[in-house]
Amino acid sequence: MNNLSQLFASLDISVPNALFAIAATVASYALMHGALILFRRRIGQLSEEHQHRTIAQVLGKTLAHTGVFAILATSILIGLSVLDLPEPWNTRLGHLWFFTLGIQIAAFLHRAVKIGARRYFLSHGRGAVDDQVTVAHTVVIWLLQTTVWVVFVLAMLSNLGINVTTFVASLGIGGVAIALAVQNILGDLFASMSIAVDKPFEVGDFITVNNFSGTVEHVGLKTTRVRALGGEQIIVANAELLRNTVYNYRRMSTRRIVFTLRASPTTPRELAARVPEMLREIVAKHDKLRFDRAHLKTLDQNWIEYEIVYTMLDASFDLYMDTQQAINLDAMQMFEDLGISTAPRPRHVLLQEAPEARDLRGPEKPAANEDRPGAASARPRYLNH
Repeated sequence: MNNLSQLFASLDISVPNALFAIAATVASYALMHGALILFRRRIGQLSEEHQHRTIAQVLGKTLAHTGVFAILATSILIGLSVLDLPEPWNTRLGHLWFFTLGIQIAAFLHRAVKIGARRYFLSHGRGAVDDQVTVAHTVVIWLLQTTVWVVFVLAMLSNLGINVTTFVASLGIGGVAIALAVQNILGDLFASMSIAVDKPFEVGDFITVNNFSGTVEHVGLKTTRVRALGGEQIIVANAELLRNTVYNYRRMSTRRIVFTLRASPTTPRELAARVPEMLREIVAKHDKLRFDRAHLKTLDQNWIEYEIVYTMLDASFDLYMDTQQAINLDAMQMFEDLGISTAPRPRHVLLQEAPEARDLRGPEKPAANEDRPGAASARPRYLNH
């Protein structure tokens, strides 16, 4: 007791001030512990509501790891704050505040990043998850968590009075040098992370990129492997893949079809006017499609052309081909019933011997019937085409 009194006397702290600090420590611990329990209960209620479910579950799992030690350390600091401490203890107490609150906030962010990122990957994933995609998810989470702790350490060093500007500049220069040395590998690595997070395509999707098409078999950290329609495997770098436009056909919900039918331009006007309505009936009778329009689009000397547009409500390519085949066969029967020809307008080709060819053969002898007066002269020949 005498030693404690001597310590208080050396710090210029009175006994009532010390007792008040102890009471403040106990009271703050009880209040924070009770507030934490009530807050967890409230979050549990919000997690049952669909509108706030995601945020509430992330907060609940993050605060679930709040330990008694963190609350106790904060309560002790509150108690020390009400003491009339001389320098340099007052400054050291400020450093302790920064360290305690900073490490607790960093721990919260570390846990929240892990929980939030995993929930994002699970909610935006479809089907089986590839092992390399899982690795990419882990790398993304690790980078985010490392960033949190690096920021905390730099902030702590700055709070202690250490100049971190030179250190950060050195890290930046070293990072630039390393990035330039392995820029292609890093480009593919970050492209893999982008694919894992944004998910423009996944394993099993049928995609088209530039001049090749195929099914995605594997998404790695550096390359993506695609099984082409011909059976060969195409390996393309992730960075190169994301620099181009990717068409993902697996995610089609509908398929818009535009096709044309041609008929002879000699078709009578009355018959030509009946064709669009009959085409409407032919297309509309099929299931899982929506008829859009049918019009006589083009009229020239060779063809009359009808344009038909409909939308498949099912994106299955096999169903589309079966439907289109049935429509074409019905259209052929319709033209046959109406007596409309699908042949182009006949062409007349004139065949006439060039004068140079006659000169090379020399003078021709007149035929027997050409010697008679009034005989017919030679005429060019016409061929129908």
